[in-house]
Amino acid sequence: MEFIKPGINIQFVGRRFLFITLSTVVILIGIASLIFHGGLNYGIDFAGGTMVQVKFSQPTTPDDIRKALKGLDLGSSTIQQFEESSGEEFLIRVEKSKSDLVGLSDEIKATLDKAYGDNQVDIRRVEMVGPKVGQDLRRKGVMAIIYALVGILIYVTFRFEFKFALGAVVALFHDVIITVGIFSLLDKEFNLSILAALLAIVGYSLNDTIVVYDRIRENLKQPGKRSYEELINTSINETLSRTILTSLTTVLVLLSLFFLGGGVIHDFAFALMVGVIVGTYSSIFIASPIVIAMKGMVKPQGKRRRVST
Repeated sequence: MEFIKPGINIQFVGRRFLFITLSTVVILIGIASLIFHGGLNYGIDFAGGTMVQVKFSQPTTPDDIRKALKGLDLGSSTIQQFEESSGEEFLIRVEKSKSDLVGLSDEIKATLDKAYGDNQVDIRRVEMVGPKVGQDLRRKGVMAIIYALVGILIYVTFRFEFKFALGAVVALFHDVIITVGIFSLLDKEFNLSILAALLAIVGYSLNDTIVVYDRIRENLKQPGKRSYEELINTSINETLSRTILTSLTTVLVLLSLFFLGGGVIHDFAFALMVGVIVGTYSSIFIASPIVIAMKGMVKPQGKRRRVST
């Protein structure tokens, strides 16, 4: 069964300026959101502090928990409910770190037991990250993404040409910045698992882009009088079925993780889902148009000598 019939000729390249404008607008909205919120909503991993996961035997509310903990000197804190817990499980995030994790969990449990009754509260998890460690993790996370993009630039330049490498890197940066912008717009927590998702998005999106580039390179070798734009548009159409089917099956798996995986991986699955969709879009509408824009600006490399084995 064919998902897309052979010979289809959708004018992706002809509408490239429309989609580049759309991407620019979305990126600017994300940047505006980052400025408005004063940056990302960093989790404990990056901001530092202490996080306590608490489960109650009966449903309650964040306001009631906050009132119960009012007597403790926790400083600035946030209380977040797990979406699937029906008001029974919460994350208590305290921005100032405490060196004695056991003591902190005991203080919280004792205070909540006093308010809710004995054996009504279960401390499921306690994590602490110092502010200096959080800053170091942020720096290393940014450097990891930069190193990945530089490595990809070198690899794709070696395998294809610099103009293809530049198109791939621009598309990958596009995917990362849009995903980060969506997290800022929704004020979702940004932590180490989301950073891992961003690196996975870079790898997934590059794979899609390389498939299109391979077809472009094959078509460049074929004789004919087609223009450069027509050849690239044909290459995108020829790989369209594979691109859509791969992305669709991946998104179906991520939807299962998003709805059934639980609160711990909820945001991770969401980041991957956004990244896969945006990455598929950029492989079609961003990476190849950059190659067209670079045509004539960068001299093509000489033909490599093929070594027989």
